[in-house]
Amino acid sequence: MKEVNHDAFILKKLVAGDEDAFKYFFDHYYDDLCNFVNAYVRDENLAEDIVQNIFVDLWENRDRLADNKSLKSYLYSSSKNKSLNHLRDLKNHNRIEKEVVGISADSTDSTSEIIDYEEMKMLISGAIDQLPDRCKEIFQLSRNEELSNKEIAEKLGVSVKTVENQMTIAFRKIKEYLAPYHDKILLLYIISTFF
Repeated sequence: MKEVNHDAFILKKLVAGDEDAFKYFFDHYYDDLCNFVNAYVRDENLAEDIVQNIFVDLWENRDRLADNKSLKSYLYSSSKNKSLNHLRDLKNHNRIEKEVVGISADSTDSTSEIIDYEEMKMLISGAIDQLPDRCKEIFQLSRNEELSNKEIAEKLGVSVKTVENQMTIAFRKIKEYLAPYHDKILLLYIISTFF
């Protein structure tokens, strides 16, 4: 009971912006959370990245924790959700990759659907150029400079969530721009360029 009261006291300090309180929770929970996440993702480095992002989110959104009774529950719940989101994204990536392989096999039968590689590059460039400035900047940092969402957030002084939202917007707008040319072009481009 004493540890719960102690954690509640330190949580109040964290909500108020106390960096020592943040360090206390980081030191207290980091290793256990990494092990917990690793049980889901089975990749120690990835588990560490996920947990670090959780702590970044915790710091950036600390004001929302005022009503939270148990930071431990919050951290484990966030860890589980982020892990499951990663596994879902990985499953979607594998599904898209299989679809593109199927597209490649089918495309040999239908030369009218084949778009020249240079033409495809021009279409993609046009799609990227039409993105809003901040969205385009974040997209290019991610894809051209291969920075992680966290690295982009630090470089631009924005939250990781902002980067994630801007990437979602970028992919949606690119897909909309390329829709008249066939959805398969985007899938082919993404898989061949980024994976």
